[in-house]
Amino acid sequence: MARYTGSSWKISRRLGISLSGTGKELEKRPYAPGQHGPNQRKKLSEYGLQLQEKQKLRHMYGVTERQFRNLFVKAGKLPGVYGENFMILLESRLDNLVYRLGLARTRRAARQLVNHGHIVVDGSRVDIPSYSVKPGQTIGLREKSRNLDVVKEAIEVNNFVPDYLTFDADKLEGTFTRLPERSELPAEINETLIVEFYSR
Repeated sequence: MARYTGSSWKISRRLGISLSGTGKELEKRPYAPGQHGPNQRKKLSEYGLQLQEKQKLRHMYGVTERQFRNLFVKAGKLPGVYGENFMILLESRLDNLVYRLGLARTRRAARQLVNHGHIVVDGSRVDIPSYSVKPGQTIGLREKSRNLDVVKEAIEVNNFVPDYLTFDADKLEGTFTRLPERSELPAEINETLIVEFYSR
């Protein structure tokens, strides 16, 4: 299945979370899209809750179903808590870390920066958004890409960089210092439901 390229606002309203991080999608109409609007049936089955939680996380990181499932299988082979490992693997993706460093305003924009070859990891150009960054690696912009308007705008509005990253605004590069802890990952996600969904 190809990547979803439709309206992210509709998905945000359907799942009840802001995928852009701004919250604008839910300000005007904080209910699911569709003909019946706010009067739609609210009660979900156990399976429905598990599926909804999976879709929340998948759309939040903008990955395809196959990528999502493959990462889930990979997380099961690591020591530690299954659900937490899975979320850490998602958080370690290159496109996500570019977004977290503030070089892009959204994960979609970060993915485009990576795809177009603007991002370097440890000095080497990497154009694969799903590239798994290891602790200690440095993420930066190519010399030719440092004057991009979209990057300048993103850095101006960004006022938070997670503790597991360090960012040098002068060099326009950051370091993935360590793996994130669960408390630093999206609190609105219940990863236990996702593990239950795939364990059926």
